[in-house]
Amino acid sequence: MNIAIIGTRGIPNNYGGFEQFAEYLSVGLVNLGYTVTVYNSHKHPFKGSNWNGVNIVHCFDPEHLIGTVGQFVYDFNCIVDTRHQEYDIILQLGYTSSSVWGRLLPKRKSVITTNMDGFEWKRSKYSKVVRRFLLYAESLAVKHSHYLISDSIGIQKYISNKYNAKTEYIPYGAHIFDEPEELILKEYDVEKYGYNMLVARLEKENNIETILDGTLLAASKTTFLVVGNCETKYGKYLKEKYAPFKFIRFMDSIYDIDRLNNLRYFSNIYFHGHSVGGTNPSLIEAMASQTLICAHDNVFNKTILGKDAYYFSDAEDVANTLNRVSKNNNREMIRGNIAKVINHYSWENIVHQYLEHFEQILFEKQHKCVLAL
Repeated sequence: MNIAIIGTRGIPNNYGGFEQFAEYLSVGLVNLGYTVTVYNSHKHPFKGSNWNGVNIVHCFDPEHLIGTVGQFVYDFNCIVDTRHQEYDIILQLGYTSSSVWGRLLPKRKSVITTNMDGFEWKRSKYSKVVRRFLLYAESLAVKHSHYLISDSIGIQKYISNKYNAKTEYIPYGAHIFDEPEELILKEYDVEKYGYNMLVARLEKENNIETILDGTLLAASKTTFLVVGNCETKYGKYLKEKYAPFKFIRFMDSIYDIDRLNNLRYFSNIYFHGHSVGGTNPSLIEAMASQTLICAHDNVFNKTILGKDAYYFSDAEDVANTLNRVSKNNNREMIRGNIAKVINHYSWENIVHQYLEHFEQILFEKQHKCVLAL
């Protein structure tokens, strides 16, 4: 089986959730003996043609020159290249800037399966015009894909109700983190269980401001680490707003998974504010890193965490959690989340679920070809 993965900026991960996912899935499939190609932006720091057994194709990406429109050009270049290859399956991650080129996908010789991501058209950072376009792009992804994948039950139900389309539910995965190194904390000038934190893109729908406003309301001004790209317009706004409060520290992005896991492991409370989309990879990783989680109160987060987390809807909820909750008194929640990862969200399980999906859809294509003969 020859598999291609498009729709990310590339691997190894240097950007976000889909890139992290593509990294683990591609390596997992290669380790099982399959041929996998991941498409990378030509601006990606890794310039080689093979990474840990995964073939890498670099395509021109002018986003640094022309802004967001460059994403559409990059996706176009990736899709055009797939037309000249002999892939059995093309896994498309997301649709925001790629589905407009859906007609160009090599649908006669490759099976196209698309991970539908979350409700991109609900993101508050976008204007009404952009949101309408993203809803249209979502419909194009459904139209031009042979098969669809949803990473949450909520997305699966939505696609079914809106488009009368079937999706395969496959969540994200994580590796259990059980080898903490307390020495790493010295690099960040924090102490074991002596700080709280969040890891997210600094965007409005991730409720960063609500969480940080809650820390201002809390009785104790414990160190709070904000891990995410601070150089965006909204990131700069947040840094300026909270600059007077020295206990709130903006760390910028950290892509070293070992460092992230250690920071999560030794934190007192980990806040997860994502409110739009499906199963966010950072949430599964947080569960696997044995941290105590306080998540935004929405169906996506509750479907994953259940009773093994605290929840917030506003700044007062955040403050109340900070005032009365400590990691040492909530080990049962942590054990519950570890059990979930082992039973449902381990990368071994997720890779095999994707493999089963690929084998099934390839079999269906071959069966249809035989019937056509």
